[in-house]
Amino acid sequence: MISAGIDIGSRTIKLAVIENGNVILTRIKANSYNPLEICREILGDVKYDNITATGYGRNLFRNYYDCHVITEIKAFSVGVKKFYPECRTILDIGGQDTKAISLNDTGRIGKFEMNDKCAAGTGKFLEVMATALGYTLMEFIEAGLSAEKSTSINSMCTVFAESEVISMVARGQNRAAIARGIHETICRRSLAMLKKVDIRGKVAFVGGVAMNPCVCKILRQEVGPALFIPEEPQIVGALGCAYATYS
Repeated sequence: MISAGIDIGSRTIKLAVIENGNVILTRIKANSYNPLEICREILGDVKYDNITATGYGRNLFRNYYDCHVITEIKAFSVGVKKFYPECRTILDIGGQDTKAISLNDTGRIGKFEMNDKCAAGTGKFLEVMATALGYTLMEFIEAGLSAEKSTSINSMCTVFAESEVISMVARGQNRAAIARGIHETICRRSLAMLKKVDIRGKVAFVGGVAMNPCVCKILRQEVGPALFIPEEPQIVGALGCAYATYS
């Protein structure tokens, strides 16, 4: 039995394939204005008996492919339960939303919080802030890591925050300190969401922003050794999809 899972996010599309319970293939590809074309490319000549989709593009994908569809909450919960069973809490920061999920002792979903009304605190927010500071994304991350102090911003609305940052730079405030402050603000917001769902056991930090070393460092200072970051944090949702309908 070969089961595939595809996570069609706003920034990237992820594919995972399992056979006889073992992961045999994973792929990640940047999304575009034409997600269906990217889906075709990432699937390529992959053979599977069934496929399950999640993410922003799941319903579009279902219009063209014979597939199952599940929510991102379920996909990440299944993925974490199967591949990282020691984790009971999940923080997913993706391109356009943030999710905090708690699992009970049997691995079922307990509570969850989701910020999907705006891009505040997401990968897109970080990209906009980097540009406002005149950095590439990697320069922005490195500046946040190297800053000796931080300067906070007041707004988490992407539009207002961008305007605020531009004004701060115009007044001559230190760009690295602003970069650090933005990363700290995102982490505080994420921690507040985690506390609402109740942090239990290890926390699996997944999604694209889990590859940002500045965010990881700040969160680890707050959460400590309970913070667990998978080697491929972006692929967990696709793995959950593949396993959700595997039999």
